[in-house]
Amino acid sequence: MNEKPIILTRKVQLVINSDDKVVVSEAFKTLHQWRYICFRAANYIFTHLFIQHQLKELFYLRDDVKVKLADSAKDPNGILTTSQLNTTYRMLSARFKGDIPMHIIATLSMTLAKHFNNEKQDYLKGEKSVRNYKRNIPIPFGIKDIAHLQPIKDGREYSFELFKIPFRTYLGRDQFYKRPLFEKLLKGDMILHTSSIQIDKNKIYLLAAFEIEKEINDLDISIVAEAHLSIDYPIILHIGKMRHTIGSKEEFLHRRLAIQAARTRAQKAASFNRGQHGRRRKLKPLEEFREKERNYVEHRLHLYSRRLVDLCVQHRAGSLILVGQTEKEAAAAEDELVLRNWSYYSLKQKIEYKANKAGVMLITE
Repeated sequence: MNEKPIILTRKVQLVINSDDKVVVSEAFKTLHQWRYICFRAANYIFTHLFIQHQLKELFYLRDDVKVKLADSAKDPNGILTTSQLNTTYRMLSARFKGDIPMHIIATLSMTLAKHFNNEKQDYLKGEKSVRNYKRNIPIPFGIKDIAHLQPIKDGREYSFELFKIPFRTYLGRDQFYKRPLFEKLLKGDMILHTSSIQIDKNKIYLLAAFEIEKEINDLDISIVAEAHLSIDYPIILHIGKMRHTIGSKEEFLHRRLAIQAARTRAQKAASFNRGQHGRRRKLKPLEEFREKERNYVEHRLHLYSRRLVDLCVQHRAGSLILVGQTEKEAAAAEDELVLRNWSYYSLKQKIEYKANKAGVMLITE
């Protein structure tokens, strides 16, 4: 069984750790500027990497032209003046040095290069389009960029500096789940991988990527659990003679359709809303209902997948099979109601992650 550690991402709200309004304002201005640069840099990186690999496909070049994406000083057939990874960094350094810490650019360049290498075969075959990053892209950074991490407020919160910007956490009701992660990080019992800062509606969030070990559970791989993702019940689980139903149609689908109906009513009434700030003000209720639906669905799917894996651990089932899932996804693609509302793919992703964390082998038929 694969014993590789798992990367657990936790979203933690951050506050600028200063009572000076000028300092807070300048910090927000700086973060917005960095995010805009990251947005441009990310699209530059993918464009350059794609063009470099497409050079090999230019069949109208002379036959004696040799194209190898390597440093010409190290490889006689290389066409680059430096390593391939360093090409994007040098290009971005020429454009943005002095406007953003270059550690951010280096981290962004390395992260996106990994994404590109994982997907480049699909790009070259024409099966997938090149990624296009939006303006709300998170700002990446490395663990070495965090300074002076320490507990404050009797250990209920934590403060740190990131590129000389003072932050403190606001754990809120999630402090009992997230505080132990920070405690282990301070003690050196946990590793923080490349993380990022996200700005959403004038709020700042830390997307912290913690490295955790798999749970040690007493499982038997010969005990097989069969899970069916159905319409009547989100999940039907069979373990031997035991049968469990997780969630219900009324609980999930009907509630989701009710939110959608409310959003439709709000959409019809949008033209009569007060237009104080133009289009954004008129469409504000629609955005609220869209976010409410997204949050509801994510919450329910997390509960369903957690319950499924807990039942597998409870019955010592070391193998979990999603029965007929490939056929169901194909059928769902032809049914607009199912495709729009049942979230098979998202539920499967959450099951895969939680099963891997618990040490349960997942098989998809």
